[in-house]
Amino acid sequence: MERQNAVIHVDMDAFYASVEQMDRPEWRGRPVIVGGAGPRGVVATASYEARRFGVRSAMPGATARRLCPEGIFVAPRMDRYAEVSAAVFEVLHGFTPLVEGLSLDEAFLDVTASLRLLGPLPGIGPRVRAAVRERTGLPCSVGMAHNKLLAKLATELAKPDGTFHLAPEDVHAVLDPLPVGRLWTIGAVAAERLADVGIRTIGALRTADPRLAARALGNHAATAQRLAAGIDDRPVVPDRDGKAIGAEHTFDDDLRTLDAARGWLMRLAERVGERARASGASGRTVTVKLRTPPFETSTRQATLPEATAATADIYGAGERLLSRWWREVPGRRLRLLGISLSGFEQAAGPAQDSLFAPRRRGAGSDPVLDRINERFGRGAIRRARGLPADDDG
Repeated sequence: MERQNAVIHVDMDAFYASVEQMDRPEWRGRPVIVGGAGPRGVVATASYEARRFGVRSAMPGATARRLCPEGIFVAPRMDRYAEVSAAVFEVLHGFTPLVEGLSLDEAFLDVTASLRLLGPLPGIGPRVRAAVRERTGLPCSVGMAHNKLLAKLATELAKPDGTFHLAPEDVHAVLDPLPVGRLWTIGAVAAERLADVGIRTIGALRTADPRLAARALGNHAATAQRLAAGIDDRPVVPDRDGKAIGAEHTFDDDLRTLDAARGWLMRLAERVGERARASGASGRTVTVKLRTPPFETSTRQATLPEATAATADIYGAGERLLSRWWREVPGRRLRLLGISLSGFEQAAGPAQDSLFAPRRRGAGSDPVLDRINERFGRGAIRRARGLPADDDG
């Protein structure tokens, strides 16, 4: 009998807010909101106490204050979060070298080859969770399954601060009742199209006539139905150069103009650059992630001549990729946009830009903007290109 893979997904619970509550014990049990300061501030993360008021990530700060007037608003401290993240990943690497970092606070682990040493999968997840808490003092949620899709869904079922093992024989019983939008490829637009043909749950998608599913999802129906059946062949791929630093946003209403997309790309590039500089990372590879309705996802990648953490460099490379992609097909609509930096070479020191190097123009302002945003909250000051356009989603 072929051995099944053993995959673990780890997600730190309300990571930034949890770090703040750990560092300020008097804030424990109180609604802590990281970010959201300033007229255009955006919430980076909210503690679970704040989420009870309806506060969520990516929400305008003004809305968060209206929903939770007693909330404690804190400026992000990316250097501190990166420091804690490094400790978390050190713990994870103690269980297996096959760790795929998705962000500062989320990762997949492939422990298939470690089962003989560590024991059965259902017992490993609780050990990972306990080890993270012992090392950092922070809660995390851990999902366990035989592939990445199911492990991540298991983590969602484990939240907050719990573990969940999704055994192969339980896949249909657990997945079938869930809303179809819980699948990682199904966004709001795709879910609406599926609902229009009577498919509202993962189970209904799994058992649907392929022709009916294709009416809603086109050429991607077969892939979606495989996922609905719990089939996911993606391996856990550790990045030998270090995990990518990225940011992405899913739009409630599709972006329909390149100018609006450029504005959002700048906002995302600012986040990536800020995080890279805070963690001392300097990379050469810029990747843009693009998703069109219903859920066709593609990526475009560029390699820079030298490693950088400058927002202008990250945005410049990403904008060229975005513009080229947008012009390939008239009438583009964008549901999700993301940008990431990878291919890290060495710690990024203070920028030493030549006066005659126009490609890095504006990089010298990054530390100033970082300090302002750290003090007053992300979005307190922003480049003009990143200001909202009239048709922003």
